[in-house]
Amino acid sequence: MIGYAFCGSFCTHKESLRALERLCALGEDVVPIMSENVYTTDTRFGKAADLIKRVEELCGRKVIHTIRDSEPLGPAMPLDLLIIAPCTGNTLAKIALGITDTAVCMSAKAHLRQNRNLLIALASNDAMSANLRNIGTLLNRKNIFFVPMRQDDVQKKPHSLVADFSLLEKSYRDVINNTQPRPLFI
Repeated sequence: MIGYAFCGSFCTHKESLRALERLCALGEDVVPIMSENVYTTDTRFGKAADLIKRVEELCGRKVIHTIRDSEPLGPAMPLDLLIIAPCTGNTLAKIALGITDTAVCMSAKAHLRQNRNLLIALASNDAMSANLRNIGTLLNRKNIFFVPMRQDDVQKKPHSLVADFSLLEKSYRDVINNTQPRPLFI
């Protein structure tokens, strides 16, 4: 069973949804998770209710979106793998610091305390500034892996990194074999 969590990089939800569709097409049993912001926020990229409906249709189960409901994902309902796609810089920093104030962060904590693998598809405008230290911290932690990433707009967002969501399925296979997908930066 795989956990698949969405954080608030709303501009990448369409790509993340395509990656989730590919995983579900492989026959994976997927538990959907959303941060409270994703679960409740309509943006210019789409309505929260539409995303929830599509994710629940794909996964065949309700979205977990509260801290209380995500805590059992470690001990009571262990996942084989947790994927956070997209993972914002805010969530990345919280995971690096052990902060569990959202459903996604609690899912990660509960999952990691069982020594299970976490795959992060980063989407952050401050990845190569305020969050660079957190990327380094998590790269050095056991059981945490990253989908290969690139700068998405060097001129307008010079500190930004975004995962290549087309590589999520390959990354998922690498992580199952305890291998960090390479190259990390493309």
